[in-house]
Amino acid sequence: MTTYDLNAPVPPLHVSSHLSDADRLELVRFMIMAREFDHAMIRLYRQGRAFGGVYAQIGNEATSVGASYALDRTTDVIFPMHRDIGMHFVFGAQLKQLMLNFLARQGSQMRGTDGTGHYADPALHIYGNISHLAAMMPVAAGYALAAKMKNEPTVVLTTIGDGGTNVGEFHEAMNFAAVQRVPLIVIIENNQYAYSTPRELEYACRQLSDRAIGYGCPGVTIDGTDVELVYDTVRSFVERARRGEGPALIETVTMRMRGHAEHDDFRYVPRELLQYWEKRDPLLRYEAFLIERGIATKDTLEQWHRDIAAQITAAIDYALEQPYPPAEEAFRNVFV
Repeated sequence: MTTYDLNAPVPPLHVSSHLSDADRLELVRFMIMAREFDHAMIRLYRQGRAFGGVYAQIGNEATSVGASYALDRTTDVIFPMHRDIGMHFVFGAQLKQLMLNFLARQGSQMRGTDGTGHYADPALHIYGNISHLAAMMPVAAGYALAAKMKNEPTVVLTTIGDGGTNVGEFHEAMNFAAVQRVPLIVIIENNQYAYSTPRELEYACRQLSDRAIGYGCPGVTIDGTDVELVYDTVRSFVERARRGEGPALIETVTMRMRGHAEHDDFRYVPRELLQYWEKRDPLLRYEAFLIERGIATKDTLEQWHRDIAAQITAAIDYALEQPYPPAEEAFRNVFV
């Protein structure tokens, strides 16, 4: 098991030359939305109201928000995982619709048959994740190939966890994407555990981005808790992909600060590991950075937390007032 020095200094955050202060305020707002959404879903799960599993992304907001913010929302598409709610917000997902989805009410984009992020919203360029992780990677690669064949300026971004990189479809999709030179950005969200399996028991390579060498595409490992670093890294590879130079593999190193899902109490995680990553909380660090630079005030950020939490509560109340879909919906689009 990897040991962590609790006294190790927290490195300073990267400062992007491509972001304005207005961009920075938008980034932190999306990160707050993601954090407050997770807190609300955790409460709903404990109340027995959430439908299905609740997969919090606490600790991963910088990766989901920074990566998707580097895309063009008018041309590019995302294939986010279940722990990427920040991407949904960046691409325009609305709270009322998300709560209808997550509470399985009438108007749900999954027609009440599911309660997690397994929905697609083509109008917003969001294509939902597939439960069998890595199964969506060939789909994302296929979408990128279709865009290339039609000479569209589209770049496709998809995410996978450290555990999912050991599934055959991950390797097949990466190899195919590299050979065909399709505009695909793959982010490995390395959050230290594949469910309860620590990374030391998952793979023997030093870092997961090293696998890119075998596929013949660039790969890099970065701090996934640094939102502007994530943004700049993804931005550079998006530009490369748009020039027709093919896919890239980005490993973002983070920590999953909750269990695999809310039914998992994650007692298998050493307390010192959580303490190490608590000091690297992506939202708290970025808020402190903005305050220090005079871009935002503590009072403003605290008010944003309250306002967004209130908006989420209103969306929950709205969704709970809606009926469940009729039972017949369960049979629609089912093939015998």
